Amino acid sequence: MSYIGSLDQGTTSTRFIIFNRAGQIIGQDQLEHQQILPQAGWVEHDPLEIWQRTQEVIAGAISSAKISASELTAIGITNQRETVVAWDAITGQPFANAIVWQDIRTTELLSKIAQADQIKLRAKTGLRIAPYFSASKIAWLIANTPHLQEAIALSRARIGTIDSWLMWNLSGQHITDVTNASRTMLMNLETLDWDDELLSIFDIPRSVLAEIRPSSQIYGHTLKSGAFGTEIPIAGIVGDQQSAMIGQKCFSKGDSKTTYGTGNFALINTGGEIVHSTHGLLTTVLFKIGDAPVQYALEGSVAVTGSAIQWLRDQLGIISTASDVENLASKVEDSGGVYFVPAFSGLFAPHWRSDARGAIVGLTRAATSAHLARAALEAICYQTREVLDAMATESGITLASMRVDGGITSNKLCMQMQADILGIEITRPDIAETTALGAAFAAGLAVGFWSSIDAIQKLDTGQSSWFPKKSSEFREAGYSQWKKAVVRTLDWVE
Repeated sequence: MSYIGSLDQGTTSTRFIIFNRAGQIIGQDQLEHQQILPQAGWVEHDPLEIWQRTQEVIAGAISSAKISASELTAIGITNQRETVVAWDAITGQPFANAIVWQDIRTTELLSKIAQADQIKLRAKTGLRIAPYFSASKIAWLIANTPHLQEAIALSRARIGTIDSWLMWNLSGQHITDVTNASRTMLMNLETLDWDDELLSIFDIPRSVLAEIRPSSQIYGHTLKSGAFGTEIPIAGIVGDQQSAMIGQKCFSKGDSKTTYGTGNFALINTGGEIVHSTHGLLTTVLFKIGDAPVQYALEGSVAVTGSAIQWLRDQLGIISTASDVENLASKVEDSGGVYFVPAFSGLFAPHWRSDARGAIVGLTRAATSAHLARAALEAICYQTREVLDAMATESGITLASMRVDGGITSNKLCMQMQADILGIEITRPDIAETTALGAAFAAGLAVGFWSSIDAIQKLDTGQSSWFPKKSSEFREAGYSQWKKAVVRTLDWVE
């Protein structure tokens, strides 16, 4: 028998999942890693801890599947995007903690970019000027890490997104793909290469960056002395949200999905067309399968959704596990007039205000932990609606249904609330881990494990559905009140 392995390195955990030809999971393992918060607005990860967790989950998944590593035909990598790591090419040691995509320490740095340069950045990359993206994080690391500066001078420095850090440790090669590169604010959407003009804006040398490749291609092999103990083709690299699109089989123009993870990410396939947004969305590379033409997407990003549930657990202590939120929120019929805007890392689409901060409004003496739990779930749904409204305006496509995936989609109450707040059908594949599945598809296509995209489309992954039960009056009234709460978060900083 032969299988495909998928390494899914996310914001809060790392997992390795093994799929068969039917796209079914036959083995998996998952471990969390530490969230390092040195000061307000800073979020870091330990790259060595991530690599250690990676090795552990690979071994755990292979053990749980009761197979040998040699039965893996190929592996794919999918990863949290925008997070950056800098390391020494000789020793393999990081120069500092990874700066996570949620980190906003570079807000001031970005405010100093000249207006003319901001226009160039938007036009060439399709991104907003925001600390979310990798370029300013790389610039900050170079400016604030003395040993890194020395290593650059000696041509020993390597800097990249998490996929390139994993690729380096697995194979010894410094490679990234077009989806991850498109999130750095350093790659030109048209040329699919690092852009010298963009590099000069941030004063980043091209020599430290990874080689950009397609999302599906044999890049190299795992080291025999490494985590697998044998040479296995590494044949797929896809940023997590684009990988979820592949896993949801969104291969055609107009296909869309929303992933519910640490943050929420809605994408719509725009085919070979680069659509520049005027409504707070991002233009990004969707994927490039081998030598086939690149496909693009519009994306709406929400910084805090699943991490709001973690906040209820870790900071407030009103739930013991993330899954407890459904039971707690079910104890009340509604949020009791409580509205939550979890702008812990500012507001992403469509506002792009890194200075915004979280707010809970509408509190009365009658408010309980159950009301706050329900308000947190509603906040996830309202933020998603805000992004989809912008997407409909931008693309001219009004969705009749929405495909969903990610951890929170196991929360049936939240999915019913999402259907009620959007007023459309919500569908979730039975294999909820579509991010990992997408990377498996990308790797499998490169090695012929799946013969074509058509063959993948024919796989039956099943689905669950939720339909709206509430009236349009209910839907609009709640959304209107939540929008007022958003205004409060912006008023506070103005």
